[in-house]
Amino acid sequence: MAGRAAPAPGALLCALLCATAAAAAAGGGPGDNPAPGAFGHVYRGAVNISSEHVYAFAYRSEPGQVDAVRVYVNSSSENLQYPVLFVVRQQKGVLSWQVPLIFRGLYQRTYNYQEVSRTLCPSEPTPETRPSEQIIFVDVASMAPFNIAYELLVTRLENFQLETNKAFNFTASPSQPQYFLYKFPQDVDSVIINVVSDAAYPCSVVSVQDIVCPVYDLDHNVEFNGVYQSMTKQAAITVQRKDFPGEQFFVVFVIKPEDYACGGSVPSSIHGNVNRTWNLQRTKNLQVTIVPSIKKSVYVQAMFFSFLGFLSFYLGSVVVAFVHYIRVQRKASAGRLSPEHGSGMMTSSHPISASTPEGSSYGAIDESSSSGARQLSSPERRAPAGSDTDSSVEEESDFDTMPEIESDKNIIRTKVFLYLSDLSRKDRRIVSKKYKIYFWNIITIAVFYALPVIQLVITYQTVVNVTGNQDICYYNFLCAHPLGVLSAFNNILSNVGHMMLGFLFLLIVLRRDILHRRAMDMKDIYTLDYGIPKHFGLFYAMGIALMMEGVLSACYHVCPNYSNFQFDTSFMYMIAGLCMLKLYQTRHPDINASAYSAYASFAVVISLAVLGVVFGKNDMWFWVIFSLIHILGSLALSTQIYYMGRFKIDMGIFRRAVMVLYTDCIQQCSRPMYMDRMVLLIVGNLVNWSFAIFGLVYRPRDFASYILGIFICNLLLYLAFYIIMKLRSSERLLPIPMFCIVATAVVWAAALYFFFQTLSSWEETPAESREKNRPCILLGFFDDHDVWHFLSAAALFFSFLVLLTLDDDLDTVRRDKIPVF
Repeated sequence: MAGRAAPAPGALLCALLCATAAAAAAGGGPGDNPAPGAFGHVYRGAVNISSEHVYAFAYRSEPGQVDAVRVYVNSSSENLQYPVLFVVRQQKGVLSWQVPLIFRGLYQRTYNYQEVSRTLCPSEPTPETRPSEQIIFVDVASMAPFNIAYELLVTRLENFQLETNKAFNFTASPSQPQYFLYKFPQDVDSVIINVVSDAAYPCSVVSVQDIVCPVYDLDHNVEFNGVYQSMTKQAAITVQRKDFPGEQFFVVFVIKPEDYACGGSVPSSIHGNVNRTWNLQRTKNLQVTIVPSIKKSVYVQAMFFSFLGFLSFYLGSVVVAFVHYIRVQRKASAGRLSPEHGSGMMTSSHPISASTPEGSSYGAIDESSSSGARQLSSPERRAPAGSDTDSSVEEESDFDTMPEIESDKNIIRTKVFLYLSDLSRKDRRIVSKKYKIYFWNIITIAVFYALPVIQLVITYQTVVNVTGNQDICYYNFLCAHPLGVLSAFNNILSNVGHMMLGFLFLLIVLRRDILHRRAMDMKDIYTLDYGIPKHFGLFYAMGIALMMEGVLSACYHVCPNYSNFQFDTSFMYMIAGLCMLKLYQTRHPDINASAYSAYASFAVVISLAVLGVVFGKNDMWFWVIFSLIHILGSLALSTQIYYMGRFKIDMGIFRRAVMVLYTDCIQQCSRPMYMDRMVLLIVGNLVNWSFAIFGLVYRPRDFASYILGIFICNLLLYLAFYIIMKLRSSERLLPIPMFCIVATAVVWAAALYFFFQTLSSWEETPAESREKNRPCILLGFFDDHDVWHFLSAAALFFSFLVLLTLDDDLDTVRRDKIPVF
């Protein structure tokens, strides 16, 4: 046997020497004669089928101290048929491995390593007050018919226990994993394990395991126990004291034999070579720092900040309503207006002359034609004010036909200059019921959509908690504060703004609705024809959509990943669509789409979003089909808007389109009848075609955000057109809508700044995503994306207020003086 005996401490070593001498006197073989080993000494030897070497290492363990021993072995042989076997026997366990040590990679590729080092499971501290003696046996053997040389080194680890707020540097490789011990200080209930490396590759795994032997520290078993993450340059794991009864745990570091799990590729030199062995040098320098996490008081502060911050919006709304009420009361006491003017509408018992100066009306036409239109429509609008209830159900088609005045409708809508009186001719009861369907339908959709979503994300969170696989969810791990079973409570709490402001918007709309109904009960408002027709169904639907956006965004952030990102965007599509419908409905109340056709369109969009998530990565055919649908849909919608719904979409549409192009563009190049509408539609189609071409060329992986960008750009384009045309028509912006417009622009700009501070990305691997993680920036609890949640909720709220108050200046203007655009 190679190796020289060295003195060992205590009576245990003396007994060992005596046993060795007795065994030699009795004529025992090499395997029966354990040689006393010395820590830090390199032993060299050779083994074969007829020889086995046994070493014994004894050491003294101090009371309350955890001692760790590391074994380094090496063999120059690459013969996989006859490896050298190493077996380490301890008091309560056995650890064994072979050299060459073989790792299997993708497609059963194999990698062998001749140098292996393992940390032995440390002995538990004993309650004894005196030092205790520990002994370790190392057996070396081989079934080879010839000698195989090896080297053995056993050392005691001096820096096995990690300290709080103190960085520790070390090196690891696939065949030389590392793990260390950490004990919770008395005043710390939660810590964050920060691991960094200068090099992205080789890919590594960071695991947190309980104090249990054996420790799973190899690539094929590191996922068997505890919590783990893959890592390139950065990893962070939050650990709570309550999860470890012993108030201590192991931090395990494993280097993977291949990099594909972290986004890298299989080494090009082994492509096409299956089951070939390679001796690769894959070492990685790592630095680990364990820092205390936030205290419970920070959770309380964050909750107070979130709720009180948005309750201030309630307070502001109450102050604005109270000031407005005082002003209206003063005007009412002076006999100028009725008290109900606080709803933002004209309620005087006598018509007030239009405030628009003579000649300043956009596209003014002969007064007699408008008067005739009013006389024709007046019988429909002279319904009792109190009959606006939901007691009866009236079925309607997607687009109302007004069969009793079919011919007159087509004549009116072909006028060059249209006024609001031309497109608000229907019985208000029917139109109001039509728009209330938006509200009831979105509640039904929300319930049926949210319940399975909640069930699914609860399942995701359960899988993460049970398996310990933190690669399932794409959190910002440097600012992920757990609460209960939730891994990132801060990302969920920050969505409270959407729900609170959505409910506040519902209250504001309800107040206007009640004041409007009260005014109708007092006055026969149908004979006045003043201001924009008041239909609140779409506003109610927008408030519900804002609340549901908060709910579904919170559900998505329970476990954000590639599969459930559409939960976070589905109601954003609906919010953008409802805003565009409301903006169009303002001056086209009689020809707006019904709730059924609108929600059916949203369903098609969400279906396309799901297909894009599944097929939008690499399938060219999907992008070709989607781009065609996008372009054709834009043309069809443009045709409907330009011709006010009078251009039928059926099998003869192509023949009619060719005829129109021939007569208007080729036979005689005439000026478009509706120039402003044509400019809007041309710009809108250019924008949408640009989106379609961009998607076809670049095929963005984040298909859901791509569709959302299309919706938002179209909404902003239409809103800008509406405000420009409003100012061009000599209409005014009152102080409240002006404030809301400015607040919307400012808050959206700030929100988008934080939105583009990418903290994670499910378009990449979990390890690559963690490279983007950043610490908290607000109260030590919220990160950039949480601030985006706060600001986007406020921005959406102000955006809704813009739509609600934008045309309050028209409440004293006759409808036959309000232009349609």
